[in-house]
Amino acid sequence: MNEFTRSILLLLVLLNPFLVIVYLIDIVQKLDNKQFRRVLVRAGLISCVAFCSFAVLGDRIFSDVFQIRFASFQLFGGIVFLLIGLQFVFRGPTAIEILRGESKHIAGAIAMPVLIGPGTISASVVIGKRNDILISCASIIVAVMLCILVLVFLKFLHDVIRQKREELIERYFDLAGRITALFVGSVAIEMIMAGVKSWLNLHWS
Repeated sequence: MNEFTRSILLLLVLLNPFLVIVYLIDIVQKLDNKQFRRVLVRAGLISCVAFCSFAVLGDRIFSDVFQIRFASFQLFGGIVFLLIGLQFVFRGPTAIEILRGESKHIAGAIAMPVLIGPGTISASVVIGKRNDILISCASIIVAVMLCILVLVFLKFLHDVIRQKREELIERYFDLAGRITALFVGSVAIEMIMAGVKSWLNLHWS
């Protein structure tokens, strides 16, 4: 497997459209297919610009631009993820709507924090280190496009099934949202521990 394919898979696994569709259930139910596609494309463009920027600039974007250590970003990102996971445990899929708020710019709200998160930003930095600029950006764009295509298909599937099995769909998303909390919480703890380890290495090395 070449680096281009590996980079696509790395980012696609972290974007995880099957997980994202649970985050977006309120939007899936409110918007029709055309509106949903338009919003997703805008969110995808915002995400591509952000991911490519981190891939090109790498760790320097933290040290030179934001003047912070990458370990600090990992710690804060882990805490944010942990809060989202806890909200999912107690509230189910409606948690992301509460955290995201009623934004007039839905595309931006989807891009951040649903697509652009600590995990995907870290992956973009790794992809930038593995490949040259063109390959890095191309792999990021392909991964985001694949994620959007899967989300559009899942939205279509949801609308078809919901007409006949609405109660079943609602139960599935509620259960999936709470199971998702276990994954999100685990990733959050891993990020916090990685941040602590990096921070200690910087101070004790």
